[in-house]
Amino acid sequence: MDTRGMRLKEIVGVANVVDDAETLSRYARDESFTAARMPWHVVKPGRAEEIQALVKWANETATPLIPLSSGPPHFYGDTVPSVAEAVIVDLSGMKKILRIDRRNKIAVIEPGVTYSELTPALEKEGLRMSQPLLPRANKSVIASLLERQPTTIPRLNFSMPEPLRDCGVVWGTGELAFTGEAGAGPLSLEEQWKRNLAQVDPKGPGATDLMRLLTGAQGTMGIVVWASVKCELIPTAHKCCFVPGKRLDELIDFCYKLERIRLGDEVFILNRTQLLRLIARGDGSSNGSKQDLPPWVVVIGLAGAALFPEERLAVQEKDLKELTQSFGLELKAALPGVANAEVMSLFGGCSSEPHWKMNAKGACQDIFFLSTLEKAPQFISTMQAVAEQHAFPASEIGIYIQPQHHGVSQHVEFSLPFNPRNKNEAAQIKDIYSEASEQLRAQGAYFSRPYGSWADMVYSHDATAKSVLRTVKQIVDPNNILNPGKLCF
Repeated sequence: MDTRGMRLKEIVGVANVVDDAETLSRYARDESFTAARMPWHVVKPGRAEEIQALVKWANETATPLIPLSSGPPHFYGDTVPSVAEAVIVDLSGMKKILRIDRRNKIAVIEPGVTYSELTPALEKEGLRMSQPLLPRANKSVIASLLERQPTTIPRLNFSMPEPLRDCGVVWGTGELAFTGEAGAGPLSLEEQWKRNLAQVDPKGPGATDLMRLLTGAQGTMGIVVWASVKCELIPTAHKCCFVPGKRLDELIDFCYKLERIRLGDEVFILNRTQLLRLIARGDGSSNGSKQDLPPWVVVIGLAGAALFPEERLAVQEKDLKELTQSFGLELKAALPGVANAEVMSLFGGCSSEPHWKMNAKGACQDIFFLSTLEKAPQFISTMQAVAEQHAFPASEIGIYIQPQHHGVSQHVEFSLPFNPRNKNEAAQIKDIYSEASEQLRAQGAYFSRPYGSWADMVYSHDATAKSVLRTVKQIVDPNNILNPGKLCF
């Protein structure tokens, strides 16, 4: 091994540097259509100091670093090397839950902490966290929030990265910084806790909002070594109900009013194809039948915590019933062939293995973007038309719409399952993915998380954003050592 490799082992320890072909091949590809490329090494640091040393070493040796913190499978191509001789910085072993502060409802965690690990730890303190819809059990909480994966409780979504608050980050220069209110104190969490600082406010330090530079950045700006996340009390009374519709158009005005008055906790919209896949068993089968289920359904979770939870839940249910009736809709306590317990498990649980999106055929390609709800029917028509042009049944497209930021915007997601062992089928989905993405963008779909080929599509039409991002990148990562080749870098 050359001097560069020897120094790498000195930084993180010999046991934490991996370069065997079998391991490297697992990091060389993911479930996306991103071209495979072998990394040079995989390193597994255990402390912030090691990450700082790694970044400084990378600057000295011009070695690309690609941060990663979730377990497989990966879906977006953001952790697949875009350049040669890259080093994967695998943070999945950094699993400390540094603090759970019930009074301020804040948890401070390291990047390797997963949803399946944080949820039971919070439950012991009577807390929960708004999370994405049925995430992988080995999905890093911090990675999920940094990439702005949508969470299921719109009334708690005060900003797009919510519930992410403060971060400790090693910038591409090798400098350590704290964001948010943590940036106003000493660079030691223990010292901050002694001063009763709780890392709650994400804005700062000062007039800046440095946390925003890290969200949606695919690891190109800095490597987060800890983060604080906002939590809520666990409901002691919790139930789900449903508002079905024959067409999405019938539900739009109702959903806008529901989100505006912040009624309910979990709120999301599914077509029946996606609902059946979500509640399917590992073999892809389900008790429900497509024929029995409505084409569209708004899933609503009602909850009461702390004082008078049952009374809170009863009042919400009464208000919700009146609201649905005012729009000529019907509130249902159950759906045919679907147990309420199956739907309730979507609210705070994790996917079983294999991941639920892979149950149908073994692989799945998603197209997702932000929009407003009244535009969703137009996008759905476009998606279905492109699929049918390529002989893919529109009825097989799973559709999930998640209100975000109190319903100000909507995460619209299309899921296209396919058999990865069938080359013709994989090529068909790749063509649909490319053509539909471009048509949707041209119609106004906002691809806020431009993974893979989406990056060129997005930035070729937004020269201003491209210029600004490159200026910021030059400041925080002047040598372009963090995940080069992603976004517009």
